[in-house]
Amino acid sequence: MKVAPVRLALAHLPGVSQTLVHTGQHYDLNMSDIFFQQLEIPRPDVNLEVGSGSHIEQTANIMTRLEPVVIERSPDVVLVYGDVNSTMAGALVCAKLLVPVGHVEAGLRSHDRTMPEEINRVLTDQVSDLLFTPSTDGAENLMREGISGDKIHFVGNVMIDTLVRCLPLCRDPRRTGFPDNYVLVTLHRPSNVDAPEMFFNILQTLNDIGRRIPVIFPVHPRARKNLGTAGTWRGIRFLDPIGYIEFLSLQKHARVVITDSGGIQEETTFLGIPCLTLRENTERPVTVTMGTNVLIGRDPARILSEVEQILADRTKGTHVPPLWDGYAGERIAAVLASWGANNPEDCRTGTRTMPNRHSNDSD
Repeated sequence: MKVAPVRLALAHLPGVSQTLVHTGQHYDLNMSDIFFQQLEIPRPDVNLEVGSGSHIEQTANIMTRLEPVVIERSPDVVLVYGDVNSTMAGALVCAKLLVPVGHVEAGLRSHDRTMPEEINRVLTDQVSDLLFTPSTDGAENLMREGISGDKIHFVGNVMIDTLVRCLPLCRDPRRTGFPDNYVLVTLHRPSNVDAPEMFFNILQTLNDIGRRIPVIFPVHPRARKNLGTAGTWRGIRFLDPIGYIEFLSLQKHARVVITDSGGIQEETTFLGIPCLTLRENTERPVTVTMGTNVLIGRDPARILSEVEQILADRTKGTHVPPLWDGYAGERIAAVLASWGANNPEDCRTGTRTMPNRHSNDSD
C-alpha cells in the first residue's frame, strides 16, 4: 500500500529507473501476491524469498541476501517503507554500503521499546538521509532525537494515496451477502493473539457483541493458529485473509472497526469510521487527537462499553490530518528529484567506491 503511489509518481519522472525488491517477509498469497495484483504493482525485479523466522533470523537473512543486490545494482538512493524487519534491514545494508536511504513513513513513535516495530523505526531513521514524515509529530520526534531538520520532509501519508485511488473500486459489501450493520475486527499483534488467555477474553467479548450486532473477523495467519475451534464463537463470522480492496470496502461500510493495526487507524480516520485500538499506545497519535481512533488498552471488557457508546451515536467529531490528500507520492518524487539535482555528489552513479564486503573494523 505504501510503495504503490511512490513507484507510480517516480515512473512519471524523466530519466528515472526503478528496481523493486521484494524481501519475501510477507509471502502468503493473501498477504502479498494479491496486493501486487490489486494495486497494479509490477512483478518485483528481485525476490529475496526470506520467508518466516524469528525477528533476528529474518532480519539477518534479508541483510545477507540484499547486500549483493545493492552492490550489483548500484542505486543512487534506496527507499524503505514503514517499520517492518525489511525496513530496518534494508536501511542498515545501505548505510554500511554508503548508499543514500530514504525512509517513507519516518518519525512515527509509540515510545514503547518492547515493540519490535519501534526498534525498527528508531534505527531506520537514525541511518536515513531523507526522512519522509506522514504527520507533523514525525518531525518533532526526529528533531528531538537529534536528526537534522534539513533531512526531514513533511509529505503526508502515502497510505491515504492508495486509499483514495482504490475507493472508486470498492463495492458495497451488502451486495455480496454482508449485513447492513456490522463490527469489523482485525488482530495480529503477539500481545493480543499469542497469549491464550488474552485472546480468549477478546474473542469472548467479541462473541458477546455479536449477539447485538454482527461481528466480521478476517483472520490473520498469526491469529488463525491460535484461534482454536471457530465453532465455539457463534457470534463471530470468521473470514480468510482478504485483498486490500475487499477489506477497504468492509471498512468503508462498518459501524465500528476494532483493530491493533497502525495502518487501519489511519484509514478509519480518513473514512470517518469509529476505530477502537486494542493497544496501550500508538505511533500514530494524530489518529486519536484529530481522527476517529480511541485507544482502549488491553482490557477486553472496555471493548463492549465503547461499542455500545458508538452504537448510541456518542462519537467525537473528527478531522482529516493535514496532507492526507492523496498526493504524498508526488511530493516524495518531487523531493527526490530536487535532492538528486542539488546533490550530484550523493548520486554516485557509476563512480561509487563500495567498502570491501569482507572488511572488518580494523581494516
